[in-house]
Amino acid sequence: MNEAIRPNPEVPPPVIAAPQLSVIIPTFNERDNVVTLFRRLETALAGVNWEAIFVDDNSPDRTWDVVRGLARQDPRARCIRRIGRRGLSGACIEGILASSAPCAAVIDADLQHDETQLPKMLGLLQADTADLVVGSRYVEGGSADSFNKQRAGASALATELARGVLRVKIADPMSGFFMIRRDRFEQLAPQLSTQGFKILLDIVATGRGSLRVKEIPYTFGSRLHGESKLDSMVALDFLGLLLAKLTRDAVTLRFLLFAMVGSLGVLVHFAALYTALEAFAVPFPEAQAFAAFCAMTSNFVLNNFFTYRDLRLKGFAILRGLLLFYLVCSVGLLANVGVAFSVYDQEPIWWLAGAAGALMGVVWNYAMSGLFVWRKR
Repeated sequence: MNEAIRPNPEVPPPVIAAPQLSVIIPTFNERDNVVTLFRRLETALAGVNWEAIFVDDNSPDRTWDVVRGLARQDPRARCIRRIGRRGLSGACIEGILASSAPCAAVIDADLQHDETQLPKMLGLLQADTADLVVGSRYVEGGSADSFNKQRAGASALATELARGVLRVKIADPMSGFFMIRRDRFEQLAPQLSTQGFKILLDIVATGRGSLRVKEIPYTFGSRLHGESKLDSMVALDFLGLLLAKLTRDAVTLRFLLFAMVGSLGVLVHFAALYTALEAFAVPFPEAQAFAAFCAMTSNFVLNNFFTYRDLRLKGFAILRGLLLFYLVCSVGLLANVGVAFSVYDQEPIWWLAGAAGALMGVVWNYAMSGLFVWRKR
């Protein structure tokens, strides 16, 4: 039986041209756009051996099913369907690492990027004049006129922060349209965050000036179908990335976001404590316990929807996760107090002891939450 399925060594395998370019397309609820984009790529990349890798985060609109139908008709289309993982940056990383071409481009599925620039970008990489080519809205000839005033202002502020804080020297570090040599990307990949939307900024900041970068202008278009994936939490996500890169990745983006949520939890704790004491005259021990549970609950909700949104708990798993989070944080509180007392015995400085205890509590809660509450599935 095994002999029947072995390839005949006397028959040479069919010659299939290896792709020169892999186009990585992260998708979530983009079923109305993927076929149109694929046909546009077909036109723009005429004469180029290419493949399109759609990385779909298990879209409720079954975008992945449309891509699979396309792949049955054209082998240049491939689909990676991710279950239990979310996030544009993570999708781009997985797509590029799964590619087989020496060059990989990232382009949105919403038809707002200009695919006609891809041959020019590929030419710059193949001529070995750049390691990374960025489609830029902010160099001469580029445009982002389709932005409304609010989004234009947010984009300009984020760009200035990225360039000023991280010393990034490109005009459009927030662009989601770029092409990179795969060998250079693989060198940086272990240090990149799988969270967030700003994969290009992460690449450039992680490269720390080692990448040869060229920018070419393009006009950012208007979305035809679907809805923008940007939400109110993107700003915090971006801030967390800035802080992570400022520390040269000594701490991860996820840890920083976890700590930021914990800081908000302190405010929730004091607000709940004050309300219980002043508005309802609850005795202090009961009020303190009530405030602690309010803070832990708010931290769980924010972490589930933000810090761990790529591993977000749903359905019955939310209740199980909340109970585990209560347990983890209760032990973390004991660790906090124990370390604080120990430091205070050695050096009776209240703020130093308090900070040491708080840090211990955050580290414990973060480590145990990742181990037991938001486990990778």
